[in-house]
Amino acid sequence: MLIEVFPNLIVGDMEGCGPLGVGNVGAVTHGCKNPCHLRAVGYTGSLPKDHPEYLMARRGDDLYLNIVDAPIPIFRREIFVAALDFLDEHAGSRTIVHCNNGLSRAPSIACLWLAKRAKVIPQESWLDAKAAFLTRMPSFKPGLGIDTFLTEHWAALA
Repeated sequence: MLIEVFPNLIVGDMEGCGPLGVGNVGAVTHGCKNPCHLRAVGYTGSLPKDHPEYLMARRGDDLYLNIVDAPIPIFRREIFVAALDFLDEHAGSRTIVHCNNGLSRAPSIACLWLAKRAKVIPQESWLDAKAAFLTRMPSFKPGLGIDTFLTEHWAALA
């Protein structure tokens, strides 16, 4: 599943994992620990928290995020800021943001960028941004953890 939520900004599931089979991709944000971050950094299980690529790894036009869709808000602000900066860097190019199922992490990152950086959907609150994003992607279903995190940290993310 690949859904263009804004010109050249595509949200997807594992089908969006890399340029194979999806045409001319400008950049890919891989919003899943397993299998993407694990493969990119080359580890199994857990990575030590002091590892320089614990939160994210950059490989050319690919950004690999160590992010799981946990039911509790265990996310780190730095991950979202890195994703936003990466999307800024590639704005205008065909860019995919994907996660395992394409319903929670990837669309949440795209929604956050559309509100906070592109300013094309409401940015006052996560609730407002989420409601506007649902018109672009009706299948959007943020997990409880990411929903709680973005509700609580919305003002700090820019």
